[in-house]
Amino acid sequence: MRRIDCHAHLVGDGSAGSGCWLRTPNVLRAIAARYLLRATGLPASVLRGGLDEAYAAKLLSFARESSLDAVVLLAMDLPRSDDGKVLEEKTSFYVPNERVLELGAKHPEFIPACSIHPGRPDAMDELEKCIEGGAKVMKLLPNCHNANCSDPAFRPFWERMAKAGMVFLAHTGGEYTVPVLNKAYADPRVLRLPVECGVVTIAAHGAGRSGLFDPDYTGDLIKMFGEYPNLFADNSALATPNRWRTIKKLLPPEVCSRVLHGSDFPVPTGGFGPWVGRRIRWRDLRAASGTPNVIERDVQLKVAMGFPEETFTRLDGLLPS
Repeated sequence: MRRIDCHAHLVGDGSAGSGCWLRTPNVLRAIAARYLLRATGLPASVLRGGLDEAYAAKLLSFARESSLDAVVLLAMDLPRSDDGKVLEEKTSFYVPNERVLELGAKHPEFIPACSIHPGRPDAMDELEKCIEGGAKVMKLLPNCHNANCSDPAFRPFWERMAKAGMVFLAHTGGEYTVPVLNKAYADPRVLRLPVECGVVTIAAHGAGRSGLFDPDYTGDLIKMFGEYPNLFADNSALATPNRWRTIKKLLPPEVCSRVLHGSDFPVPTGGFGPWVGRRIRWRDLRAASGTPNVIERDVQLKVAMGFPEETFTRLDGLLPS
């Protein structure tokens, strides 16, 4: 079984014709973008041009030089209004499906994950195109895309995904990197319809808090595990200072049997938060901090937290052939 990181973001600026774009409309977002890039080892100068190729090459090198076999490479669709209108100004970056499909076809280390708002007028056509193009996963941030995944109108979309065996990776819990349009859609219970349609669904971040005052939905997610055998969680970003509190809740064996490994690259994985919270030891923090490959550093931190080998290989058994 392949060891897989189920949660790695692609970012670009369109400089190589990718169709990607990244916007930093204010000082705080500009600072955040520079910080994220520097944490991956990329110079801030790529924000002025060349981000397409530099970012993809850096992530590919990290994947190849890690103990993993592959990473799920995520596209990013545009948010929509309730009537399906594009809300381009309400997001900070865009990655077209064609870009991840292209990279996935070139590099076996990249498993392409498309991103399709089911409220798009062309959602079914885009889904067919992505299935034919080799997409194995579909990613959304329901609270940021303004996507009510349990809207009955979306049933045909989820049924087609289930038939294709495509995995649904859905952000759950709070979010601060991308603008939030509907906080209610951070609740994992909004995922009931795709799960009931038979879609293998992964609740990213274990539905935990991102900020101190966010609702904590992890308990609700764990209750849903008892109802739906095709519902899972990932442990992405749990090595950060703001999400480490979810670690303990995902480690009991009956819960951890539903957990998959994810990094949330390029979100920095320093491990300081888990150490402060006594989820890892000082020597583990020191060892991981000395690893410049941030994909591998996150692997080391997850092992130190107590996540077993099965969390790294579980996705390989869930993906369509």
